[in-house]
Amino acid sequence: MSRLTQDMLYQGRIFDITRERHRMPDGRESTFEFLRHPGGCAVLPVMADGRLLLIRQFRPSIGDYVCEIPAGRLEPGEDPATCVRRELIEEVGYHAAGLESLGFIYSSIGFCDERIYLFVATDLEQREAALEADEYIEPLVVDLATALTMIAAGEIPDAKTQTALLRYALNKRV
Repeated sequence: MSRLTQDMLYQGRIFDITRERHRMPDGRESTFEFLRHPGGCAVLPVMADGRLLLIRQFRPSIGDYVCEIPAGRLEPGEDPATCVRRELIEEVGYHAAGLESLGFIYSSIGFCDERIYLFVATDLEQREAALEADEYIEPLVVDLATALTMIAAGEIPDAKTQTALLRYALNKRV
């Protein structure tokens, strides 16, 4: 597929919206509207005793709290590991000496190009959290079995968190 044209419909602080004309693999041309996002990172902090540090964050877009892992948007040119270390300190007040990649996911490929890099953080050292003015976050420490039960019960509806927890659980069993 190749992009033939692109018109900027909206340019914002967090994302842009474009209308694009593409040539499909069979030669047809189609028009799409996309949300263009710089990408983000998310991290599953693992405490020294093996328990996991999740967060309960108020999300105005849905008007409710969501149980998830710390995450944030990549700054222009920022390395994913740098981003995730920054977010870990900002949101929960921990520095990680150990950082392992769990790969990445696309948040919603039907209309958005956001790529979220997933990590596991270990060897945590507590620091002072530095929440941004528009964030409300409460820490939630659980063991892996509880986190997996929460996924099964629908108590963790966030896709990046589900994926990180499941990949972490699968890696632990290997």
